Amino acid sequence: MARTNASSRFALPPFFLVSNAIIWISAVIVMGILSYFISESNYVGNHVIYEEVISVLTVAFFLVSFVLGTYPGYILLFNIIFSYLWLVSVVFTAEDWSSDYAGALDHTVEAFSFIAFFFLLFNVVFDWHFGYRGHARTTSAV
Repeated sequence: MARTNASSRFALPPFFLVSNAIIWISAVIVMGILSYFISESNYVGNHVIYEEVISVLTVAFFLVSFVLGTYPGYILLFNIIFSYLWLVSVVFTAEDWSSDYAGALDHTVEAFSFIAFFFLLFNVVFDWHFGYRGHARTTSAV
C-alpha cells in the first residue's frame, strides 16, 4: 500500500481554492451583466448567448471544483476544457466590445472574462505541474 506525504499533498490547495473562487466570482459577474443585456435587448447576438452559456456552466460546475480542487490532478481535464471555452469568450468580447463606443458594462464583461480565462490557465499550468510532475511522492508501507 502506498502512502502520500501529507505536506506535499496539501501544499497547493489554498492556491486552487483562491483561484477557483476568483474564477467563480468572475463568472457570476459576467453572467449577471450578460443577463441584464439579454433582458434589456430585443435582439441578442450569438456571441452574447455563447458567453452567457459559458458563464452559467462555469458557475454551476465550479461549485464541484471547490471540493475537487483540494486534490491536485483530479480536475485537470475540467480546467483545460473551461480554459478553452473562456478563451473563445475572451476573443468574442474583444471582438464585440473593444471599441470606443462600448459602455462601461461592456468593458466590465471583457475584463472579467479575461480574469476568468487567466486564472483557468493558471489552474491548468499548476495542476499539470503538481499533479503529473511527481510532487505528490509516494512511499511504500512495507
